[in-house]
Amino acid sequence: MRSKTSSLPLCITVAATIFLAGCDNDKARPQTQTSTAEPPVTQRQDAEKATSAKPRVAPKPYFGELHIHTQNSFDAYTTGVRAKPEDAYRYARGEAIDHVSGQKIRNERPLDFMALTDHAEYLGVLPTLSDPDGPLAATEIAKAVLSGDRERAQAAMMKVVMSIGTNPPTEVKELTPPEVRKPLWQNYIDLAEQYYEPGVFTTLVGFEWTLIPDGKNLHRNVIFRGTDVPDLPFSAFDSDKPEELWQWLDNARATGSDVLAIPHNSNISDGLMFQLEDSWGKPIDKTYADARLRNEPLVEITQIKGTSETHPLLSPNDEWSSFEIMGEILGAERQGTVKGSYVREAYLNGIKMEAEQGFNPYQFGLVGASDSHNASVPVEEDNYTGKMGHTDGTPEARRKGSLLVSNSLTYSASGLTGVWAESNTREGIFDALKRKEVFATSGPRISVLLFAGDYPREVPEGGIALTELYQTGKPMGSKLMATDKPPRLYAWAMRDANNAPLQRLQIVKGWATADGELREQVFDVACSDNQTPDPTTHRCPDNGATVDTSTCSISDATGAAQLATVWEDPAFDASQHAFYYARVLENPTCRWSTWDALRNGWPLPDSVPATLQERAWTSPIWLSPKS
Repeated sequence: MRSKTSSLPLCITVAATIFLAGCDNDKARPQTQTSTAEPPVTQRQDAEKATSAKPRVAPKPYFGELHIHTQNSFDAYTTGVRAKPEDAYRYARGEAIDHVSGQKIRNERPLDFMALTDHAEYLGVLPTLSDPDGPLAATEIAKAVLSGDRERAQAAMMKVVMSIGTNPPTEVKELTPPEVRKPLWQNYIDLAEQYYEPGVFTTLVGFEWTLIPDGKNLHRNVIFRGTDVPDLPFSAFDSDKPEELWQWLDNARATGSDVLAIPHNSNISDGLMFQLEDSWGKPIDKTYADARLRNEPLVEITQIKGTSETHPLLSPNDEWSSFEIMGEILGAERQGTVKGSYVREAYLNGIKMEAEQGFNPYQFGLVGASDSHNASVPVEEDNYTGKMGHTDGTPEARRKGSLLVSNSLTYSASGLTGVWAESNTREGIFDALKRKEVFATSGPRISVLLFAGDYPREVPEGGIALTELYQTGKPMGSKLMATDKPPRLYAWAMRDANNAPLQRLQIVKGWATADGELREQVFDVACSDNQTPDPTTHRCPDNGATVDTSTCSISDATGAAQLATVWEDPAFDASQHAFYYARVLENPTCRWSTWDALRNGWPLPDSVPATLQERAWTSPIWLSPKS
């Protein structure tokens, strides 16, 4: 069992003060070209599901949110958030909801699916403390909150938030009896059923397992396929070890609750998310690898607290590796360890373990999410409304910093999950997640896919139909055996018609050499404006796209609506372990911090870039040696 941590994040230790403060109860857009082109979608064969060889309904790209919080999360409530789970669903459907700033906010583009992931620790408990008729009114904590004595109430809330660093929370155990927690958890299940509209809007039951030793992020979002779920969620109060969370997930699956977990913010894990030892300090073995693969088939690569693809120190030859880097440990005001904290390095370490020991715990697909604590999904740069309550709910607050980080300007307006699924239903969305036929975006609804197979060298007009892609190859998320010939990778992307055109389509390759060295390389494989990659540098020419930061207008004469290519690895070696994933970049646009400055007549902040290139990433395809 874990005792109190030596130090808790600043966001927790001062949250009670914000709680008390919160108890009182025609945007501009750059003009871009639009596209009427449709994805090359026809019928397809089920290439991965061994249980059925029947043709499936034509898949489509669906966009959704797998990581969102409401007032039922302790950190949201203590920073003034009063938006309920119902509000999150309403926002996702396109309705206006109340924001902590006092303004109405609205998602102008409804989402296809959503999972509410409030923290399992004190799930829904804090709002009940202010209810004199609530189930906890007789507890000492509730009496203090309801006393009208500000200092007494503050001390009581401090005791609650400080207990997040204990296992179990013995000092406030009166807040966690099953008879209090079960109705609150059942409400999530009931609301998921209420707002579920198959074919239109899919609701997935979920929660967040919140492990944060000394501010180091080891959180996981737990997502269920249906509503037949365990009586209570599994929290970090139950265990502070991911391996024991996985055992709980195995047990849930064995009793009929198909479920998976998604780690997030490895970038601020201080090297712990993708370390090479287990929670007891023992080297990773096959049992560990199998359990992790079975229970964590996906990783969240981008969100408000930064992007976790890679880091300039790990990928110095990748010119785009510094995208939305936020490495500050929560509440610690220090940068975390880089090694062990980023996805691409985990992929590399995984194929090295497979080459040397025969197992790979890091064969995961990629998703994106926002991690908003305002019941909203603020992923548009020109409509960013902050992450958490009063701490960054207004442009002025975002300019000053927040409880979580010393400079909240480093937050990102990111991201979303894209899913290639046969239907917008729980079964369709969840099964695609499990197959890893998913992709992540930094916010725009860019559609992208990656296949490996025996495809024609030249891409026909309109792309290759999904029928052919599945009949003669394998989709992203697959593992293949190498042959004498290099696989032909078909990469395709379509722009978000409401955002900037596409600039370039890339393949990121990682491999292990015969002597155990790990290497990586980024290849531009398709360029906008009828340009072609340089055969030596493997880079597209500059397409001349510009941004006027005084107005945030962008050049509309460059860029592509679609990019597609069939690519062969020029350095293919059938004896090597390797992985490939696609990355697509838009033309540059204004960052949210530039929009804030422009609208308020402020100078541009010098601590963050004025512009950025939004992007999307596919799940990888892994290649094992021919032998």
